[in-house]
Amino acid sequence: MDISPLLFLAALLVGTSKGGMSSMGSLAVPMVALVMNPVTAAATLLPVYIVTDWVSVALYRRDYSAPNLKILVPAMLIGVALATLLVTLAPEALLLILTGSIGLWYCLRSWLRRTPAARTEPHRIRGTAWGILAGIASYITHSAGPPTQAYLLPQQLPKLQYAGTIAICFAIINLSKLPGYALAGQFDGLDLRLVLSLTAVGIAGTVLGRWLTGVLPQSAYVKVIEVLLFLVSLILLTKGATALLT
Repeated sequence: MDISPLLFLAALLVGTSKGGMSSMGSLAVPMVALVMNPVTAAATLLPVYIVTDWVSVALYRRDYSAPNLKILVPAMLIGVALATLLVTLAPEALLLILTGSIGLWYCLRSWLRRTPAARTEPHRIRGTAWGILAGIASYITHSAGPPTQAYLLPQQLPKLQYAGTIAICFAIINLSKLPGYALAGQFDGLDLRLVLSLTAVGIAGTVLGRWLTGVLPQSAYVKVIEVLLFLVSLILLTKGATALLT
């Protein structure tokens, strides 16, 4: 089976996510992992994540929440450091289930709430806990979206500020994963021409995502993000449960 079309679709999803349509990128690795080794899928797409991250940072360089960055970035880096130790000890399936459960819990709580949720503020303890979990999930499964969004979405940030905060956090975190991946030999044997082609598609997707973020009204943008988060969470839960049962 030729997996190239699936890889290019995954790269487009990654780029669109980095352009502001959060959670689309989290669909990429689980989708490609259906037809290839998950570790190889993650390593192949990591350069796409990193390059499109910094394109996204350039697009959103004036739109971000500084208080949240001060909380989330150090916590996520701690999570990545912990993940380098946990990756050989904790089953990936359990982390997939945990991460998916967080996203599902947030969406169901938001949709089933009878009264509008009160707007929250940046909170060091909550942000640190979610950030550490996001760093661990990001290193092992490229799925930092659910924990990060569970913390940021209740703050009801303006859409550009929300997208910019996500962009900067993920740019730093994905870059921090490079040494661990390299030492583990996960880049050995990668097709560099394919990676470059995927990166070009990812950059195009980033521009597309930025355009979509700009044209969608705030309320519609939040609903789209929540639906994407719900879909990602279901995929992560299904993949984790399947791995545990096989």
